[in-house]
Amino acid sequence: MNARREIGAVTFEPMQAAHVPAIGIMDRRNYEFAWTDGIFRDCVKAGYICPLLMIDGEIVGYGILQIGADEAHLLNLCIDEPWQRQGLARTLLEHLVDESVKHKAQVMFLEVRPSNTRAVALYQQSGFNEIGLRKNYYDSKSGREDALVMARYLPTD
Repeated sequence: MNARREIGAVTFEPMQAAHVPAIGIMDRRNYEFAWTDGIFRDCVKAGYICPLLMIDGEIVGYGILQIGADEAHLLNLCIDEPWQRQGLARTLLEHLVDESVKHKAQVMFLEVRPSNTRAVALYQQSGFNEIGLRKNYYDSKSGREDALVMARYLPTD
């Protein structure tokens, strides 16, 4: 278990192409089957909502959110390992929910590995419900792993 780190001022900045190498390193450090730098660059170029969670100027996490029509799709959410278990994933997730509402999304979707029990618990505690299962969705050490599909309905004005 990690020693708790002192949390300073949390801010959000948009990811830029120049951030991608550092984000790629963070993704590979935290996920066995990480995204490529090219995927992150494509998300930035496509105009996805890609906030960096910053603490005192240091990047400690990021999210990738795609919005189309009235739907938001959470594609990636990561808090770097030294900063985990301090509520920052929930802070980032709620920021992404707020962004979805600002962009008039009515529902937010995501996929998550059932084996990622901490993430599943976070999403359930944050109002997401399981709505389906994608068979053999993710790469895994043993071949393929299913994905839980979850959704949260968002407030509308």
